Amino acid sequence: MGTFENRQSPASQRRHKVALVASIGGHLNELLELAKAFEGHELVWILNDRSPVLPPDARAFVVSHAERDLKVLWNLVEFSAILSRERPDLIASTGAGPAVPAAIVGRVLGIPYIHIEPSSAVHALTLTGRLLRRVAQRFYVQWESLRDRAPGARFVGGLL
Repeated sequence: MGTFENRQSPASQRRHKVALVASIGGHLNELLELAKAFEGHELVWILNDRSPVLPPDARAFVVSHAERDLKVLWNLVEFSAILSRERPDLIASTGAGPAVPAAIVGRVLGIPYIHIEPSSAVHALTLTGRLLRRVAQRFYVQWESLRDRAPGARFVGGLL
């Protein structure tokens, strides 16, 4: 996907704050790969559980682990507090539980949201992808075959 800086105009090449949001497990593994594209920028991780695989110096926040239940409403409150305090320039996510409230709160606060469907989404969008396809300012798929299922989606290759 290149680096974030390469996609910026010379006038806007400054250090950005990027919130990286995912559930732990496979979504987090892919987000760790994506983080390389934001080298040189301040990264803030927001996960739905603690994880030992984050870089040792990572700034991380943990939100409640919601599973399509009322805890998602609490996630909206948690993301409102975190994103209002941190004020990232961008939110990027590979999906699952915390992506939806992050994208919604980001939209309200005027923070652009980028969604990257996980590599496991080969023939159909994930539930998160279906929910956020129209909310995301940029929507990426990792399989060219999936691009046809998501008009407007971008395919630039896989993360892994």
